[in-house]
Amino acid sequence: MGIMSSSILLVDDDTELCESLTRLLAMDEIAITSAHNIATGKSELKSKRYDLVVLDVMLPDGDGRVLLKKIRDRSDVPVIMLTARGDAGDRIAGLESGADDYIPKPFVPGELVARIRAVLRRRVGGKGDTLLAGDLKIEVSKRRVLRDGEEVVLTAAEFDILLALVRRSGECVTRDELTEQVLGRPVGVTDRAIDNHISSLRRKLGAQAGDTDRIRSIRHLGYCYTGLAHA
Repeated sequence: MGIMSSSILLVDDDTELCESLTRLLAMDEIAITSAHNIATGKSELKSKRYDLVVLDVMLPDGDGRVLLKKIRDRSDVPVIMLTARGDAGDRIAGLESGADDYIPKPFVPGELVARIRAVLRRRVGGKGDTLLAGDLKIEVSKRRVLRDGEEVVLTAAEFDILLALVRRSGECVTRDELTEQVLGRPVGVTDRAIDNHISSLRRKLGAQAGDTDRIRSIRHLGYCYTGLAHA
C-alpha cells in the first residue's frame, strides 16, 4: 500500500494554509483534518488515529509544544512543527520535545507537501525484517526497538535515523545523507535537526556493553554506529 488513504491532523489557526494543503493533498487521496487551536487538536487526537501531525508552535490558546508533549506521552506518530523563521530556540526546543522535523514560516505550501509525502512514504515502506545489533533488536515492520528485551520508545525520526545507521554499521553516514533520507530535505547551513535527534537517541539507548559509545561522531562529516549488525 502507498501513501494514499493516509490521514493527517493539521493544527494551525491559518485557515488559508489549511484549505490550501487540503486541496494539494487531495490529489494523493490524503485526508486532512484541521484544528485551529490546542483544545480542538487534543479532542481530535483522542477520537481518531492519525498517520501524521503537523503542528504550529504559536496557537491562539497556547504553545503548540504543550500539545506535542501530550502526543509524545502516548504515541510515536510523526510530528512536523511549524515555527517562526529565525527562531532557533523554538526549533531546538521542539526537536528536543520529540518533533520529527520543523519548517520555518513563511514557507511555500509545496515544500510542506513534499515533506509530508516523504514522511508518509517512510511510514508505509518498511521491510518485514529484523536487525540485531549487540543488545538491540530492531523490528523494522513493527517500527519497534528492544534493548535487552525491553522496548525503547523512539519517535519516527529517531527510529529512521537509528535504522539508517545500523544498516551501515561501522561506516560513516553523513549528516547530508541522514537529513535527505530521514527528513526528506537538503541539510541547511545551520541545521541541527539530525544532531538533536542523535543526542536524544544516545540518551534513550545508553552505551553499549563495556561502556563504549554506541553512536560515534565523525567530525565535520556525520555519525557511525559502532556495533556489528546482522539480520
